[in-house]
Amino acid sequence: MKHFFLGNVLLAAGILGVGLSGVAVAAEPGAGTAPVLRVGVSPQSPPMIFKEGKNLAGVEVDFAQALGKELGRQIQFVELPWEELINSLVEGKIDMIMSSMSVTRARESRVAFCDPYLRIGQMALVRAEDRYRFILLEGALAKRTIGVKKGTTADLLVQQEFPNAKRKYFKSADDGARALTKKQIDMFITDSTVVSYLEGMYETKSLVKAPMVFSDEVLAWAVRRSDEPLRDAINAFLKKGRENGELTRILKRWIPRLQ
Repeated sequence: MKHFFLGNVLLAAGILGVGLSGVAVAAEPGAGTAPVLRVGVSPQSPPMIFKEGKNLAGVEVDFAQALGKELGRQIQFVELPWEELINSLVEGKIDMIMSSMSVTRARESRVAFCDPYLRIGQMALVRAEDRYRFILLEGALAKRTIGVKKGTTADLLVQQEFPNAKRKYFKSADDGARALTKKQIDMFITDSTVVSYLEGMYETKSLVKAPMVFSDEVLAWAVRRSDEPLRDAINAFLKKGRENGELTRILKRWIPRLQ
């Protein structure tokens, strides 16, 4: 039997220490000589990074704009499929990743992570009648269909902890939530921030988060391992943002219930 964190979880997230695609976001006046900072994103994880109509929105967008202002560089968002983000960074097609990415040992072997900015966990979005059905019961999930985004920590978690469950992949969290309302899957597992957002968006469809947290993770931005100057500049921005409260203000703008 697998044992997971239980409790009165609001978001299972905490502050640590704390179309725009292809369009440059203006930095401070007089910064025209600084190179554009190409930011890779996969906008399928609200409220962290997603699309509002044709425009990008969310925590990461606001962070990127604040970072560009601090560094005196224009921000150019580059939309990519999630599974292409790290390869694109390593190959020099983008300069950094700001896309709600958890720090893992496998990823650290290929990229350098900046200081983390948010603590999260993996949680399950379920239909209201199933809110308490799967708590601590590995066997109850053995023959269930679990939705995830491919290549995410949720995907790896399901493979490791529930190897007998059937996995179904979705391009976006919203696609997973819709499949859940249609009873095409039994639960959708993703970041706690995303699950809480979806719970609010699909309240009328009776989707809720199950009261368990499967993991303890931190989110951070990634740069190339050779790009120490950029990593140092980003960490200085994060330190300043923690001290003056800017990081908290941006996070709570999109996640009001964040603890």
